[in-house]
Amino acid sequence: MSSAHLTLFRAYAQKSNPASLPSSVLLSHSETCLTVFDAFPKSIFHFLVIPRVRLPFNVYQLANLRSLLKCEKSSAKELLTDLSQEADNVKKMIESEMLKKYGFKWEIWMGFHAIPSMEHLHLHVLSADLCSPSMKLKKHHNSFHPKLGFFIHLSDVLSWFDADSSYYQTISQIKKSDYEPLLKDDLSCWKCDRSLSNMPKLKSHLQEEFDKMSDQEKAKAGKKRKRTDDLAQNSSPQTSLDNGDSRPDKLVRESEEERSDN
Repeated sequence: MSSAHLTLFRAYAQKSNPASLPSSVLLSHSETCLTVFDAFPKSIFHFLVIPRVRLPFNVYQLANLRSLLKCEKSSAKELLTDLSQEADNVKKMIESEMLKKYGFKWEIWMGFHAIPSMEHLHLHVLSADLCSPSMKLKKHHNSFHPKLGFFIHLSDVLSWFDADSSYYQTISQIKKSDYEPLLKDDLSCWKCDRSLSNMPKLKSHLQEEFDKMSDQEKAKAGKKRKRTDDLAQNSSPQTSLDNGDSRPDKLVRESEEERSDN
C-alpha cells in the first residue's frame, strides 16, 4: 500500500473545504469532523468519521487512538465526544436508509481499530451484519468482530475517562502485542459464536444469519400490519342502509416494501 494511500484520511482532515471532496467520498461534514464512505465497506453500511485537524491538536497527535490518548485528557475526551455526536447523526441516516431499502432497522456499531491500517484517527460506523464482498480475509473479519477485542467500541473508550487514573494510563497504551494476535484468532460468527473453518463458509453463514433476521423482521411487520388493519376494521363506523345492510369503510393497506439489492 502506497504512503499516499496510508495518509489519505489525513489529507481529507486537512482540507479547509471538505465540500470539495467528491460526493462518492464525502457523506457530510461539520466544523469538527467529516464523514466519508468506506471505500472497501465490510458491512452493508459502513462509514468513517474523521476529526479535522484543528487546535489544540496537530496531525501527529491525531494519527490514531493511541496517540490521541497521550494528549491532555479533557481535550481528548472533547474530541471523542465530537466524533460521537457526528456518529449519532450518521446512525440516524443509516437507520433511515435501512427502513427505506429493507423495511426494518438493525444494530449499528461505532468503534476504532486498536491498530489501524491507515494513518489519522477514524471512527468506524457500520451496520451489524459484516455482509460485504469486501469482507475477504480473516483479518478483515476479526478486526470488526464486536466481541474479539481488536474493534474497540466508542462507548468503551469514553468510559475509560471515568475510570481510575492508573487504569486509564494502562488501557490507553493500546500495545500492539496485546491486540495484533487477535487478528489471527479462529473464525467464529459474532452473532451465534459458531466456529467456521474458512472465510467462504463464514461469509455464507453470515449471509444466512442476515437473511434469517430479515425474514423474521418482515414477518413481525406483517403481523403488526394485520393487527392494525383488524383493529381499524373492527372500530370503523358502519353506515346503516335502508335495507338494513351495512358496509364497512374501505381500508387502505400499506404494501410491504421489497428488499433492494445491496
